[in-house]
Amino acid sequence: MIPRRVAPWLLVGPALLLFVAVVLIPIAMTLLLSFHRWGQFTGIETVIVLDNWREVIEDPYFAEMFLRTFRIAVLVTVAAALIGAPEAYVLHRMRSPWKGIFLLIVLGPLLISVVARTLGWALLFGGETALVNIVLLRLGLVAEPVRFMFTETGVVIALTHVLVPFMVLAVWASLQRMDPRVDDAAVSLGAGRATVLWRIVLPQAIPGILGGAIIVFALAASAFATPAIIGGRRLKVASTLAYDEFLNTLNWPLGAAVAVLLLVALAAIIVAANRLVERRFAQVFE
Repeated sequence: MIPRRVAPWLLVGPALLLFVAVVLIPIAMTLLLSFHRWGQFTGIETVIVLDNWREVIEDPYFAEMFLRTFRIAVLVTVAAALIGAPEAYVLHRMRSPWKGIFLLIVLGPLLISVVARTLGWALLFGGETALVNIVLLRLGLVAEPVRFMFTETGVVIALTHVLVPFMVLAVWASLQRMDPRVDDAAVSLGAGRATVLWRIVLPQAIPGILGGAIIVFALAASAFATPAIIGGRRLKVASTLAYDEFLNTLNWPLGAAVAVLLLVALAAIIVAANRLVERRFAQVFE
């Protein structure tokens, strides 16, 4: 007989070992690598120094990269919430078979590679003869072509398109426990549509919006393919900066420092936001 105290550890053991092997050990090795010295002619030297961390913290260039990274992540999160929350509510109010069809439409982009979707946006954005600029010019909305490529605006639009399905799923799952007949009952009692949305729907959707916001923010701040294609080398973020340090300059210790700092910053922001949300909206999550 296996003791009752040992049985849970035996069940969790394989998953725990896999987590340690594929997550914790690589992170620990990357952290250790960030303390090594690198020279253009000597390569990586196995000595423990703080030069890489000092450079990342003191150089304004790296501060600008991280500030841009989190600014883009915040803008993408807000845009995804403004688009995804109403979309999830409309999806929730639909009936079969339309609900299944439109749910497939929402989730369909997740079946396509992020690189392929981003390249599609690059074709829409690229140059004065791109489709987006042609449409804007013919509609008279702009007087001259708008530059989307290699700008934060283009990165935010492309990332929002990539990450909106995660917000829709989070809000839609939160609304599943809400009976649509409650809306009709409120309207029959004299409540306006705005009141129903503000006093009934929004409180039910808040857990999904907040959960989706955390997911979208984390994915946007750590995204690589979309900023690399739309932003290019002119508009670097933390992930593309770490990539360049690893594969272009071959300064692995400095790239490791950037990657670890991004991971720590993301973890701190997510944990702090999660605790703040749980305290502020404790009754909503009950």
